Amino acid sequence: MNQIDALKFPDGFLWGIATAPTQVEGHISNEWTDFVAQDGSNCRVACDHYHRYAEDVQWLTELGVNAYRMGIEWSRLQSGPYTALNGQELERYIDLLDRLKSSGIEPMVVLHHFSNPPWINSAGGWVNPAAAPMFVDYATKLVSALGDRVRLWNTFNEPDTYASLVYLLGGFPPCHKWRLWSFRKVIAHMAEAHVQVSRFIQQRRTVGVSPEVGIAKNWTFFNPLRCFSPWDHLPAALCHQVFNHYVLNAFLDGPRRAASTFLGLNYYGQVRFKGFQPLVPGSGASRQQLDHLGLVCDDMVERYPAGLGTILRKFHRRYRLPVYITEHGAASQDADFRIRDLSLHLRVLHDAMNEGVAVRGFFYWTLLDCFEWQFGYTKKFGLVTVDFNDPALPRKMTRVGEFYRGICAAPHREAIARS
Repeated sequence: MNQIDALKFPDGFLWGIATAPTQVEGHISNEWTDFVAQDGSNCRVACDHYHRYAEDVQWLTELGVNAYRMGIEWSRLQSGPYTALNGQELERYIDLLDRLKSSGIEPMVVLHHFSNPPWINSAGGWVNPAAAPMFVDYATKLVSALGDRVRLWNTFNEPDTYASLVYLLGGFPPCHKWRLWSFRKVIAHMAEAHVQVSRFIQQRRTVGVSPEVGIAKNWTFFNPLRCFSPWDHLPAALCHQVFNHYVLNAFLDGPRRAASTFLGLNYYGQVRFKGFQPLVPGSGASRQQLDHLGLVCDDMVERYPAGLGTILRKFHRRYRLPVYITEHGAASQDADFRIRDLSLHLRVLHDAMNEGVAVRGFFYWTLLDCFEWQFGYTKKFGLVTVDFNDPALPRKMTRVGEFYRGICAAPHREAIARS
């Protein structure tokens, strides 16, 4: 481990952590409540953040972050279409926001993170065009209720991931497959809702406070393993067109570009194809096969630090919007691997910023080991580990958390990266 030069980030840069309600809160009623993950688990208790959020704010404070990207669960706040917000549940989220503020931590609030109220799902979900105005009603009521407690807003987290895993790949409930037309409808309806909610948020500017709003787009590079194999190129090109190009165009092309004041980027790495096989652990490729091919992966995807710089420069040239890295992390029980991975990505981020790319913050995924959707509790992303074998769900700082704390607490926001 050799120390390299300090990476100096600008004053006001946000060093944060991200979570999602379904993954950490527990005691939730949405399409995930009865879902059984690949490891046989469910999210009914999860990390019990619902009852222990005050304790978890203390973990954020101990980690030294100055920002926290959190979701607010729609199903808790509305019992039906166009109803008033649940006052008790709203007060719980307000208390969380106030605790963050008193700790010097700025919230970024996500309005939709892979989950819906049961009454949305029973009406056909986001395939039904009625979902968009229902969501706009919820979001505008919530934005009004929270007032100036929140400056940073994410309307949708990874609409591409949500639509594809619900309607194309069968990973998210209700686990449909190959319904491309449904995928397109979902993206179109979410994009329309994003525009309406974003305009409402931007109109709420007050003296000294200019709200910021955008989506969080998951960007995965899809590449062929063999440069001269058309059967490797074909699935890679199709995935890029559907999951990256089509979705970004739906949200940001033409006049819709003005609805966003920033672009959130969730970046983890790349997927290479051999024929129609995606060569990543998250899609079932064996560790033996990946090692034989020389592909460096965490427990989910191939790591590709240089790609972070590539996509940041691409976004800068095309959209001229400031960027927040709304998620980045690695799933592994090897702390050295995760620390090295974070260091490499921060160096690439720093280089892109030095070239003029406007990046305003970095949110590590995630605070706690948690319910990682269809994978259950087998993917360890947390800076704080949780013992799910103990009903008390004790938390403990990881070495990765200690490393990230050193970055967040460094004088003048200097990050001492190690490789």
